[in-house]
Amino acid sequence: MVVFSPEIQQIQGMVEQKIQERIRHIDQIVDTNQWKVIQSFQRKQVSDFHFAGSTGYAYNDRGREVLEEVYADVFGAEAALVRPHFASGTHTIATALFGVLRPGDELLYITGRPYDTLHKVIGKPGDGTGSLQDFGVTYGETALTAEGKVDWEAVEAAIHANTKVVGIQRSRGYDWRASFSVADIEEMTARVKAIKPDVIVFVDNCYGEFTEKQEPTQVGVDLMAGSLIKNPGGGIAETGGYICGKQEYVELAAYRLTAPGIGGEVGAMLGTTRGIFQGLFLAPTLVGQAVKGSVFAAAVFEEMGFETKPAWHEERTDLIQAISFSGPEHLIAFVQGIQRAAAVDSHVVPEPWDMPGYEHPVIMAAGTFIQGGSLELSADAPIREPYIGYMQGGLTYSHVKYGVLMALQTMKDRKLL
Repeated sequence: MVVFSPEIQQIQGMVEQKIQERIRHIDQIVDTNQWKVIQSFQRKQVSDFHFAGSTGYAYNDRGREVLEEVYADVFGAEAALVRPHFASGTHTIATALFGVLRPGDELLYITGRPYDTLHKVIGKPGDGTGSLQDFGVTYGETALTAEGKVDWEAVEAAIHANTKVVGIQRSRGYDWRASFSVADIEEMTARVKAIKPDVIVFVDNCYGEFTEKQEPTQVGVDLMAGSLIKNPGGGIAETGGYICGKQEYVELAAYRLTAPGIGGEVGAMLGTTRGIFQGLFLAPTLVGQAVKGSVFAAAVFEEMGFETKPAWHEERTDLIQAISFSGPEHLIAFVQGIQRAAAVDSHVVPEPWDMPGYEHPVIMAAGTFIQGGSLELSADAPIREPYIGYMQGGLTYSHVKYGVLMALQTMKDRKLL
């Protein structure tokens, strides 16, 4: 059994006392969201026969239909598309964007440069990859202010007659900024629509689901997407993604997922329906476990003199905990320490590598039951200045604590503290 140093054990005890009030606050959010999900299941009369698998075309798959009704209800949307056929969050977001954008339209991100894996989706004109710009969709973005806020003067100047979709990334991605709260997104939506009422507001909701009591589609957002191997899959869904929002936009996304004229009427679930239902049921509680772990991590590393974002006492609107390190050796030790705490593949030592879709070498700790499952304890970082590690997930609070302490012990053993 691993025994942490007395100094680290002392820090653990002190931090757990300090963060008790934040833990109670997170439990209140968990209750609100857990009850919301249960009541949605009840309203839609979910029954065990809805869990049956489907094959072939899967016409009239009632379980799939009710699953999407539940998702729409939980997220306060008119419609939802929830499928195992989405390979990743990036695939899901790309499907939503390709669904509503046409040649000559403009996509404008107002929250700065989006997450690295979307860069190739946006692409360049004539790049030959089938990116948005390759298909004649123009792209623009406005940088955030030095305070990490939307630059409204720049946004007003950037919105034109052909601006069809305004994109908002809720999480920080690989940026040293605060994630955007649902209240922030509500304000963004209102202000954008005041400038151009017919614009479609799209939100990348990855890592944000169930961290607050409301979701972006409950405050005016037109279209939203996320991954089932992140928050809403509850650590149970083995693959997939969701798109929800206004009926007409979800339908357009469904045409992109399958084919025009077919849309969401087909798609064999192949035995995944039960897991997606059960994952959604578990998600509010498991997200709460992960958020508690992020608060603990922030408090521990602040105690050791590192800068964190968000700080331990600040409100949370996604799973991600960013920690600023002084150099690559601290960053690599941190990520390798998280891997050492895994139940799966703890013997594997992650190293930086040129991961597809990323522009810099990336190191990832991912000892997960589901490959890439970001609701499970994981950590990753691009090896570039500033050297920031991003930790997320944890199916149990206890596991996150173990991972954080193991990362600290690894750094201490390497004389980096």
